[in-house]
Amino acid sequence: MRVCVGTIVHHPEDARITHRQIRALLDAGHEVTFVAPFTHCNVTPQPGIRAIDVPRAVGLRRGKAIKAAHAALRRGVKDADLLLVHDIELLLALPRRRPPTVWDVHEDTAGALEAKPYLPDSLRGALPPLIRAVEGRAERRLHLILAEESYRERFTGDHPVVLNHTYVPETPPPPPGANRVVYVGHISAARGAVEMVELARLLRPHGIRLDLIGPADRDVRPLLRDAQREGVLDWFGYVPNRHALRMAEGALAGLSLLHDVPNYRESTPTKIIEYMARGIPVVTTPLRKAVSLVERAGCGMVVPFGETAEVVAATAEAVLRLRDDGDGRAAMGARGYAEALGNYHWPSAAPDFVALLEGWARAPEEVAVRRAGAVTV
Repeated sequence: MRVCVGTIVHHPEDARITHRQIRALLDAGHEVTFVAPFTHCNVTPQPGIRAIDVPRAVGLRRGKAIKAAHAALRRGVKDADLLLVHDIELLLALPRRRPPTVWDVHEDTAGALEAKPYLPDSLRGALPPLIRAVEGRAERRLHLILAEESYRERFTGDHPVVLNHTYVPETPPPPPGANRVVYVGHISAARGAVEMVELARLLRPHGIRLDLIGPADRDVRPLLRDAQREGVLDWFGYVPNRHALRMAEGALAGLSLLHDVPNYRESTPTKIIEYMARGIPVVTTPLRKAVSLVERAGCGMVVPFGETAEVVAATAEAVLRLRDDGDGRAAMGARGYAEALGNYHWPSAAPDFVALLEGWARAPEEVAVRRAGAVTV
């Protein structure tokens, strides 16, 4: 099977796209063409794929990237058996002549608008109806994959869910240490950037440092740079997911201080599963699914939502309690690792994902929305 995969929003090293889905397709012997912003992100395409470079869609001005993507996808789908796109923007760039097409729904696009500081208030009100209309049209014309069970509520029919599992080491990682906390992932105000900087200042006198591993939104970069210059934290910027998780191993705790905004409210933060896979205790805000996962596995601590100072104080208290309880944090790390290995190991789900795409490629005329019997992989 020849698959064309496309994104103009996500990083070409995105964990879900590249390190899970594309890797699963390559491991199964399929050919992959990858349309992605390689130059913009300073990424060299991995061996074994056919790469097509496009501009990245950022901020309000996305027309140029969408236009370039249309031409790139036309090239990419020649002789392809399936097209797999990962952005709602690419629904506006689909070539008219194309193979069976799949939209992988990564997020609640309308719900995410609240966390985008560059949007004027006029667009915050106008965009949600347009987004829902685009989603409805896509459901009628394309195959859909959902990244979260909660996304089902946005669509008329049932669609397969491909959860954000991760790669869990076959051998247990080192136990958590006592002098470092980590955050892995994209950094933004809604993901707790301000709280984490203040937390770093509060923990510094206790001999505990904060490592931030991931790219940051433009509006919080000055804050992170200033904190790094002050010596209160280390911000490493973008690091490929597999390397970032190795860097996180041995940390005292992994942070997930997401705010209570619609796009996060009913999602399971992938970073929590990644921390668990690396034997790191989790400290999370009380998003419903995050709490359920952490409490079920007994692998971390929950801090309340609130004003910045309240969240920082509660998080610092949780970190210090973990620091002072070596046996407890080691047990949390071990329980989290066991839960991740047993239930969230991507190679266990990858064959079902590949089979799903193979089935759609073999039956190009079947695009109807299913009403029951959805498959979760």
